Amino acid sequence: MDNLPAERRPQALSFLPRALFEPHRPVRYVAIAWACAFVPSLLLSALASHLVPDSGPSFPEVDPTLLLFLLVVFAPVLETLIMGTVLLVLERFFGFLPAVLLSSAGWGIAHSLEAPAWGLVIWWPFLIFSIVFLTWRKRSLGAAFALPMLIHGLQNLGPALLMVSGLNL
Repeated sequence: MDNLPAERRPQALSFLPRALFEPHRPVRYVAIAWACAFVPSLLLSALASHLVPDSGPSFPEVDPTLLLFLLVVFAPVLETLIMGTVLLVLERFFGFLPAVLLSSAGWGIAHSLEAPAWGLVIWWPFLIFSIVFLTWRKRSLGAAFALPMLIHGLQNLGPALLMVSGLNL
Protein backbone atom coordinates (compact mmCIF):
# COMPACT_ATOMS: atom_id res chain seq x y z
CA MET A 1 0.00 0.00 0.00
CA ASP A 2 1.55 3.28 -0.98
CA ASN A 3 0.65 6.46 0.83
CA LEU A 4 -2.11 6.43 3.44
CA PRO A 5 -3.30 10.05 3.67
CA ALA A 6 -5.04 11.08 6.86
CA GLU A 7 -8.36 11.31 5.03
CA ARG A 8 -7.91 7.61 4.16
CA ARG A 9 -7.15 6.46 7.68
CA PRO A 10 -9.22 3.42 8.57
CA GLN A 11 -12.65 4.25 9.95
CA ALA A 12 -12.01 1.89 12.85
CA LEU A 13 -9.10 4.14 13.91
CA SER A 14 -10.80 7.48 13.27
CA PHE A 15 -10.90 8.21 17.02
CA LEU A 16 -7.10 8.61 16.93
CA PRO A 17 -5.57 11.98 16.05
CA ARG A 18 -5.28 12.65 12.33
CA ALA A 19 -1.62 13.60 12.85
CA LEU A 20 -0.85 9.99 13.79
CA PHE A 21 -1.40 9.04 10.15
CA GLU A 22 0.72 11.87 8.70
CA PRO A 23 4.50 11.32 8.54
CA HIS A 24 5.45 14.96 9.12
CA ARG A 25 7.25 16.98 11.79
CA PRO A 26 8.99 14.11 13.61
CA VAL A 27 9.43 15.81 17.01
CA ARG A 28 5.75 16.81 17.18
CA TYR A 29 4.79 13.39 15.85
CA VAL A 30 6.77 11.59 18.57
CA ALA A 31 5.03 13.65 21.27
CA ILE A 32 1.58 12.89 19.83
CA ALA A 33 2.28 9.19 19.30
CA TRP A 34 3.84 8.78 22.75
CA ALA A 35 0.79 10.40 24.37
CA CYS A 36 -1.51 8.16 22.32
CA ALA A 37 0.42 5.10 23.51
CA PHE A 38 1.21 6.02 27.09
CA VAL A 39 -1.96 7.54 28.51
CA PRO A 40 -4.33 4.72 27.47
CA SER A 41 -1.78 2.11 28.55
CA LEU A 42 -1.74 3.68 32.03
CA LEU A 43 -5.51 3.30 32.17
CA LEU A 44 -5.30 -0.28 30.91
CA SER A 45 -2.58 -1.00 33.46
CA ALA A 46 -4.75 0.34 36.29
CA LEU A 47 -7.66 -1.77 35.06
CA ALA A 48 -5.52 -4.92 34.73
CA SER A 49 -4.04 -4.34 38.20
CA HIS A 50 -7.53 -3.95 39.63
CA LEU A 51 -8.88 -7.05 37.90
CA VAL A 52 -5.82 -9.25 38.44
CA PRO A 53 -3.68 -7.91 41.32
CA ASP A 54 0.01 -8.83 41.38
CA SER A 55 -0.15 -10.10 37.82
CA GLY A 56 2.51 -7.96 36.21
CA PRO A 57 5.70 -9.31 34.72
CA SER A 58 8.65 -10.25 36.87
CA PHE A 59 12.09 -8.96 36.06
CA PRO A 60 15.39 -10.53 37.09
CA GLU A 61 17.46 -8.92 39.81
CA VAL A 62 20.15 -7.17 37.80
CA ASP A 63 22.18 -4.03 38.09
CA PRO A 64 19.77 -1.06 37.84
CA THR A 65 21.78 0.49 35.00
CA LEU A 66 21.56 -2.76 33.04
CA LEU A 67 17.82 -3.03 33.72
CA LEU A 68 17.31 0.54 32.53
CA PHE A 69 19.31 -0.21 29.37
CA LEU A 70 17.39 -3.43 28.72
CA LEU A 71 13.97 -1.80 29.12
CA VAL A 72 14.60 1.57 27.48
CA VAL A 73 17.05 0.68 24.71
CA PHE A 74 17.45 -3.04 24.07
CA ALA A 75 13.81 -4.17 24.19
CA PRO A 76 12.51 -1.29 22.03
CA VAL A 77 15.22 -1.87 19.42
CA LEU A 78 14.81 -5.64 19.29
CA GLU A 79 11.01 -5.62 19.41
CA THR A 80 10.77 -2.89 16.78
CA LEU A 81 13.05 -4.81 14.44
CA ILE A 82 10.82 -7.86 14.81
CA MET A 83 7.57 -5.86 14.67
CA GLY A 84 8.61 -3.87 11.61
CA THR A 85 9.72 -6.92 9.66
CA VAL A 86 6.46 -8.71 10.40
CA LEU A 87 4.41 -5.58 9.61
CA LEU A 88 6.01 -5.26 6.18
CA VAL A 89 4.79 -8.77 5.35
CA LEU A 90 1.37 -8.36 6.97
CA GLU A 91 0.68 -5.06 5.22
CA ARG A 92 1.67 -6.50 1.86
CA PHE A 93 -0.77 -9.37 2.18
CA PHE A 94 -3.60 -7.89 4.26
CA GLY A 95 -3.43 -4.09 4.13
CA PHE A 96 -2.89 -1.39 6.72
CA LEU A 97 -5.65 -2.00 9.28
CA PRO A 98 -5.40 -5.80 9.44
CA ALA A 99 -1.61 -5.53 9.71
CA VAL A 100 -1.89 -3.11 12.64
CA LEU A 101 -4.51 -5.21 14.40
CA LEU A 102 -2.68 -8.50 13.87
CA SER A 103 0.60 -6.98 15.04
CA SER A 104 -0.85 -5.52 18.23
CA ALA A 105 -2.75 -8.73 19.01
CA GLY A 106 0.41 -10.77 18.43
CA TRP A 107 2.44 -8.60 20.78
CA GLY A 108 -0.31 -8.78 23.38
CA ILE A 109 -0.29 -12.56 23.17
CA ALA A 110 3.52 -12.73 23.25
CA HIS A 111 3.69 -10.58 26.38
CA SER A 112 0.85 -12.60 27.96
CA LEU A 113 3.12 -15.63 27.92
CA GLU A 114 5.17 -13.95 30.67
CA ALA A 115 2.20 -12.58 32.61
CA PRO A 116 -1.37 -13.01 31.31
CA ALA A 117 -2.65 -9.59 32.41
CA TRP A 118 0.38 -7.90 30.88
CA GLY A 119 -0.93 -8.69 27.40
CA LEU A 120 -4.08 -6.72 28.22
CA VAL A 121 -1.91 -3.64 28.67
CA ILE A 122 0.72 -4.21 25.98
CA TRP A 123 -1.54 -4.57 22.94
CA TRP A 124 -2.47 -0.88 22.99
CA PRO A 125 1.03 0.64 22.77
CA PHE A 126 1.88 -1.89 20.08
CA LEU A 127 -1.20 -0.78 18.14
CA ILE A 128 0.25 2.74 18.19
CA PHE A 129 3.81 1.54 17.43
CA SER A 130 2.45 -0.42 14.46
CA ILE A 131 0.59 2.63 13.13
CA VAL A 132 3.76 4.69 13.56
CA PHE A 133 5.84 2.13 11.68
CA LEU A 134 3.48 1.86 8.72
CA THR A 135 2.83 5.60 8.59
CA TRP A 136 6.53 6.50 8.54
CA ARG A 137 7.32 3.68 6.12
CA LYS A 138 5.90 5.99 3.49
CA ARG A 139 8.78 8.41 4.19
CA SER A 140 11.63 5.92 4.67
CA LEU A 141 12.42 2.53 6.11
CA GLY A 142 14.91 4.13 8.51
CA ALA A 143 12.28 6.48 9.93
CA ALA A 144 9.81 3.59 10.08
CA PHE A 145 12.15 1.74 12.43
CA ALA A 146 13.58 4.74 14.32
CA LEU A 147 10.37 6.44 15.40
CA PRO A 148 8.66 3.41 16.98
CA MET A 149 11.96 2.55 18.72
CA LEU A 150 12.10 6.03 20.21
CA ILE A 151 8.42 6.08 21.21
CA HIS A 152 8.72 2.57 22.69
CA GLY A 153 11.78 3.66 24.68
CA LEU A 154 9.86 6.65 26.01
CA GLN A 155 6.92 4.35 26.81
CA ASN A 156 9.22 2.16 28.92
CA LEU A 157 11.21 4.99 30.53
CA GLY A 158 8.78 5.91 33.32
CA PRO A 159 8.13 2.37 34.54
CA ALA A 160 11.85 1.54 34.18
CA LEU A 161 12.84 4.52 36.31
CA LEU A 162 10.30 3.47 38.94
CA MET A 163 11.70 -0.05 38.96
CA VAL A 164 15.35 0.97 39.26
CA SER A 165 14.44 3.39 42.04
CA GLY A 166 13.01 0.43 43.98
CA LEU A 167 9.35 1.27 43.47
CA ASN A 168 7.19 -1.37 41.85
CA LEU A 169 4.10 -0.63 39.84
